[in-house]
Amino acid sequence: MTSERRHGPFRMPDRLFAELATGGGSAEAFAFLERGERARRLLLLRTLLDHLGTLPTPLTPAAEAWRALKEAADKSSEPVERLLLAPATGGWISHMLRRVHGTATGPPLWAEAGHLCALALSASVLAGTRTALDVPLTSGRLPLPGLGMLQLPDATEGLAVGRATTTGGELTVTGPGNATGTVRVTCRPGAVVLREGAADADRTVAPAASPGPDAGVWLPLRTLTHAGPDGRAPFTVVLEDLDPYRDLDDHLPPTRLDEDEAREWQRLFGEAVRILARPGIPGPGRVDPARIRAIVPFGRTAVSPPPPPFVQVSASSGDSFGGMLIVRPASALALAETLVHELQHSKLAALLHLFSLLEDDRVERYYAPWRTDPRHLTGLLHGVYAFTGVAGFWRDRPAGAEGAEAVERAGAEGAEAVERAAYFFALRRLQSRLAARTLLTSGRLTVQGRALVSGLARTLDGWLREPVPPAALTRARTAAALHRTEWRLRNVVPASAGAPSDLRFRPDRTSWPDVRTQSFATRPTVPRTADEHLAAGNPAAALARYADDLAADPAEPHALAGWIVARATLDPGRTARRMLARPELLQPQLIRR
Repeated sequence: MTSERRHGPFRMPDRLFAELATGGGSAEAFAFLERGERARRLLLLRTLLDHLGTLPTPLTPAAEAWRALKEAADKSSEPVERLLLAPATGGWISHMLRRVHGTATGPPLWAEAGHLCALALSASVLAGTRTALDVPLTSGRLPLPGLGMLQLPDATEGLAVGRATTTGGELTVTGPGNATGTVRVTCRPGAVVLREGAADADRTVAPAASPGPDAGVWLPLRTLTHAGPDGRAPFTVVLEDLDPYRDLDDHLPPTRLDEDEAREWQRLFGEAVRILARPGIPGPGRVDPARIRAIVPFGRTAVSPPPPPFVQVSASSGDSFGGMLIVRPASALALAETLVHELQHSKLAALLHLFSLLEDDRVERYYAPWRTDPRHLTGLLHGVYAFTGVAGFWRDRPAGAEGAEAVERAGAEGAEAVERAAYFFALRRLQSRLAARTLLTSGRLTVQGRALVSGLARTLDGWLREPVPPAALTRARTAAALHRTEWRLRNVVPASAGAPSDLRFRPDRTSWPDVRTQSFATRPTVPRTADEHLAAGNPAAALARYADDLAADPAEPHALAGWIVARATLDPGRTARRMLARPELLQPQLIRR
């Protein structure tokens, strides 16, 4: 990968855009997006190099590091391409551009700019070239993108300058010692044995399985592996716990997973890939996990305490194509759903880099059915695209498009899982279609944006006509109504009717727990609370219990939302529709038992 490589203008064929506009996309469409991301990455890198050319630094100048990287690419282009297209590399480039423009903070600028030297070293090791560079060390640590991290023993704390040389795939790093003199480590990244010593001695050691912070060891890059479906070659996905630019923006220290946690990631990933392996025409919710470049484990480094069954936090960035940050769940099904969700975000981000899809003033004023806060139009578009994929994922599970017949075939043992899949399919198709309508009526979509959202709407309209078991469908509609009602009660200031762009929001609004989306997935067998009675299909019992809850606090949003939805279920009509449309206008004193 070199800066001299040239491409013709990017013109996406209409058929590929149409594929992506369904929410899915073939391997050819995804490859086109990857080529676009490659071109963008090179343009941003060229811009960054122009800024770094005049930056005072105690390290090897950026131009010299770039020459070393290009020499490696000339000798062995494929591994260097993978290195520079890695999600963390994109994160570093964009973070550095924000640094030089004063919109981001971090360690001293020269040290962050020195990550280019680390990239060049990795490229040199992978290609087997010879180079020598001055590099930044943080308490003796030198992360090497795509390879791992080297830790010098007894190194100086804080930032320091080290010297790194490569030859024939071997790496030697020398840096200031904690006491006197220098310390040095020589290794062949990935090898078991390292040679290390002070300036006046050499000794051979084998790294421990769980090295301490002062151990002189090589920590290799973790990967998740799986045999490809249909007899294809195995593939690997990086499990990134070392690269300082693995986060969505901020510079992070390494957070090494322990061996048991890494094994749990491998087990869950393998099961998730098997869940996603479904032959047939590519469509929304059907993804090739080999397209994922990196998963960043977030929030936990050990198997204890046990994780929740579903993903609590996941995120991705348009700067880090193919990468995703995930809190590991206990359920492979939840991980598979999240892989679909985040890869959808990557696809849309790549489309947004190629097309102007909407005119967004970035004001957060719109209802997003999967969020507890108001969103801007770009966030709403991302949500529609991601959750259309999620709806497709649940549609591909038993009972998604097969309706009540699948419940009967599953028997008692699998009936709960089947109905749960049907519930999420029904819920996500309904919520996504509602948000798509908001986008289509906003007046802010470009020609390409309208074509994209119209394509998603056609996909969702087709799914809305597909049968779903009645109990699951009822719970999904109820959960959707509850979420929207509570969102308005917690966020919207009561006022005269107007368009979504005219809403005024409460100054005291805060984040609130959306407990109903998950809890309504399963029908309670012995309902006790108001929510459980509503989920069980008994709105009369739910209404009475909501009224009891409201006796102490008539304006409590969670109970009030439940009361409104239960009342509307029991007494549908014009009054009910008005309450559901503008619940914030309801006067608490009108609530009756």
